[in-house]
Amino acid sequence: MAQQTTVSELRRERFARRLPADLSALRGPDRGTVRLPLHLAWSGLTEYDLDRPRLRMSCYRTVLAEGGRDDLVRHLNRDLLVEMWPVLRALVSKDLRVVWEDAFHELAPVPAAGRAG
Repeated sequence: MAQQTTVSELRRERFARRLPADLSALRGPDRGTVRLPLHLAWSGLTEYDLDRPRLRMSCYRTVLAEGGRDDLVRHLNRDLLVEMWPVLRALVSKDLRVVWEDAFHELAPVPAAGRAG
């Protein structure tokens, strides 16, 4: 009997298909106001001031969860994503977090033994 694919596996496959080839492809703005299209921000706020940390985090969370590859490249900035990831990783789904951290070593958490104390 064939093994059934779990919901988590399906979600991870969907997220993986949307990944950019490299984080350097993320060339979105790093400051100012971003207006997300309705296919991304369909349930609420569509304008985000990237100079305000909470709005920036909310914008990235929305784009990561809802965006296709073109949206990711257009609206996310590599440096901001890497900077925010330690907090952002706790705000996104486990499936999204696993896919991004597996694909991009820059986002993988530093093991406790490797941290300076």
